[in-house]
Amino acid sequence: MNTTLTVFLKEVKENLRDRRTLMSALLLGPLLGPVIFIMIMNVVLTRELDKADQPIKVPVIGATYAPNLIDALKQQGLLPQPAMADPEAAVRNRDADVVLRIPNGFGDSWRKGQTSQVELIYDSSQRDSGGSVERLKGMLENYSHRQGAMRLVARGLSPAMMAPVAIDERDQSTPQSRAGMMFGMLPYFFVLTVFMGGMYLAIDLTAGERERQSLEPLFANPVPRWKILLGKLAATCAFSLVSLLICVAAFGFCGKLIPIERLGMRMSLGVSFASQVVLMMMPLVMLLACLQTLVSAFAKSYREAQSYQSVLMLVPVFPSILLSVTPMKIADWMYYVPLLGQQVGIMQLLRGEQVTAAQMASCVIVGLVVALLTMVATAWVYRSERLAISA
Repeated sequence: MNTTLTVFLKEVKENLRDRRTLMSALLLGPLLGPVIFIMIMNVVLTRELDKADQPIKVPVIGATYAPNLIDALKQQGLLPQPAMADPEAAVRNRDADVVLRIPNGFGDSWRKGQTSQVELIYDSSQRDSGGSVERLKGMLENYSHRQGAMRLVARGLSPAMMAPVAIDERDQSTPQSRAGMMFGMLPYFFVLTVFMGGMYLAIDLTAGERERQSLEPLFANPVPRWKILLGKLAATCAFSLVSLLICVAAFGFCGKLIPIERLGMRMSLGVSFASQVVLMMMPLVMLLACLQTLVSAFAKSYREAQSYQSVLMLVPVFPSILLSVTPMKIADWMYYVPLLGQQVGIMQLLRGEQVTAAQMASCVIVGLVVALLTMVATAWVYRSERLAISA
């Protein structure tokens, strides 16, 4: 094992001197994702919450035709704005989120006890306008229900006649499970961090040395090649693991900056969550390091290996797409599938649910077995004499 330790220490020291590797593996990879994710979530939530607490500004056309309606909407938080000549163009140009238009026959229909119609002009393809439109719809529906009940009372009828079926909603979600939906991309960030943490190291230690023609002198030493491979894999795993730890710690710290409490949600990304995530991801650290080294062994240059790794990077995306496009009930068999088991397990932790010891063991043991099989395949490729030839 002295050979393996020597190779490990040599590769770690050399790559710690490489600024490109340090920036990608220990800074950009583990920190860029959490920072961008938290900034986007914080900005979006803060803006929407602030808009919900403030009066909604809506241009109103024909406000004089329904003064009682306008007064009722004002009490609910509407701030009427002056009318405009071309409301459709104003909405398309984003000069207004939504425009309320009241026709001149509104009053006549109201006095006759008929249905009075109003128009909401908006563009559903504009995400920024969704909150304003829903708030205005809610205001109008509230006013409509209240006035409809008053009409029934005026005719000696009970308002309950308008609701023959009463719905008693009992939401079984918890504050943490609702927050888990918001943080559904976290598992993918963790997997991507592990991948990025060891990618440049795996490329440099195989394709890079092959291009520099330093791999052949290394293989000329009278030591088994599998010991050299173990040292290189250990160095790649070390960088990936450190990158993962930084990413988990960054999410734990930055997650406290998101005002999810104002939405009635709660998120726990503390030590317990972090330790279980790291335990589930450990087999994936080994598996991805072996895969990256195996793929890099077929490349004759650093640039060629990068192109191969970009294709390999698509593999961790599949479980995330599968779970987002076709939501499935969590089953025990999922923990036997590498990548999918980690995604499902982390999602359960985010929702505040417990990952049983059997599920955790399945995820870890199966992942280690697949990683060892990949390591054997990589060791077999390392036996080839062509690996040391760059041309």
